[in-house]
Amino acid sequence: MKDLVRPVLEFTVILPGTLLAFLPVKPYLKQAPLRLAFWLSPLLLAVCIFSGALCFVLQLPTAPLLFLLLPFVMLLYHKALHIQLWKSGSIFLAVCAVFACVNSLSRAANAFFTASLDLTENELWFRPAAGLLYNLICLLFVLFAWYPATHAARNMIQDENFAQTWYTFWILPLIFITLNCFMVPKYRGTLYTGRILQGYVVLSLILLAILILFYTMFLLMANSLNRNARLQQENHFLSMQQARYDNLRIAIDETRQARHDLRHHFLQLSALAEHGELEKIKEYLSGAVSKIPDLDLHFCENKAADSVIGYYCALARRDSIPFQARANIPASLSTDEIDLCLILSNLLENALEASLKTAPDRRRIDLTIYPHFTHLLLIQVKNTFEGEIQEKGGIFQSSKRSSDGIGIQSVRRICEKNGGASNFSCENGVFIAQIMLRMDSE
Repeated sequence: MKDLVRPVLEFTVILPGTLLAFLPVKPYLKQAPLRLAFWLSPLLLAVCIFSGALCFVLQLPTAPLLFLLLPFVMLLYHKALHIQLWKSGSIFLAVCAVFACVNSLSRAANAFFTASLDLTENELWFRPAAGLLYNLICLLFVLFAWYPATHAARNMIQDENFAQTWYTFWILPLIFITLNCFMVPKYRGTLYTGRILQGYVVLSLILLAILILFYTMFLLMANSLNRNARLQQENHFLSMQQARYDNLRIAIDETRQARHDLRHHFLQLSALAEHGELEKIKEYLSGAVSKIPDLDLHFCENKAADSVIGYYCALARRDSIPFQARANIPASLSTDEIDLCLILSNLLENALEASLKTAPDRRRIDLTIYPHFTHLLLIQVKNTFEGEIQEKGGIFQSSKRSSDGIGIQSVRRICEKNGGASNFSCENGVFIAQIMLRMDSE
């Protein structure tokens, strides 16, 4: 029985590892935490016991079976989340890298515990004391990382401004996992040669410390880059609001001028009416109406969204593109206004660029936004286009570069983060973007 427990203890570290991986992604859980723990914990425990028993019966080392088991655990982890695979995979690899360093420390502790025993090379597993120490250190690390994982790391995961940092993060933990596997001695006696055991302990501690330092540096760097990206977006919104303000100022000046001239118009009309010149009155009214400025510059009550819509409406009118907007957005939203403005600016910019490449008589942009009940905000943008839209694997390709369309990809990521949905389609020369954003019920 004692020998059966030894390989099982090497697998049970999957439990604290999975817990640590779930800490920063709690907002993305598909199920309630208690409900998820109710079925996932017994399943993982059963898998650990079965794997340990299999290794014991067949006298197999635990490492190969553990490497085969980890992709299954990672698949369960990803399926339990509303999150992209490249991000969940990076988090899972980061936890594996930490526990690989802890495994090296536990291997050194096992060597100390068995130094006085006469063991053969066929001794495959940690002693019970080393296995318990392995699990204990892993649990302590989970407690140590609890606050950073649920605050700093969670904020970085939720921030989509600089997602490129996640595309390369997986390389770092993979390097440390490889180093720790390379450090495992082929023969047990190697650790007892000279001072190799002491050096093994020191090297394991150094690798763990360097890994934690790299994680900290990555976190600080990503937060700094995300902060700079957010500031650039806010500056872009401010520039759009400035353009909106300039348009309003011009409209106000034109209104003042029209009000000043209104009295003269009435005098002229009165003079024509006294002489009974009806045709001249009609001509005069027709000319005056054409000179009245279009003051339809207000689209919705939400100032941030109104500024974005007004900015692109002004650009469309400058290029003689018919622009129709029906926006019913309340002044106060329970969703992130920056995300909403990002979606609107990406969709309207793409629509404007596509319309400019379309024949003048076919140009048109239609925008519709309205809340659905109290927890959904629906957005639809229609625009005409010419030519063919390239699509690869469900992803629309950019017409400006040989790569995926960045604007649409950005909209997709924001919708995934929000828990909403996005759909893009094209038919009969009309591109249709449909967005659903979730709003918190108050």
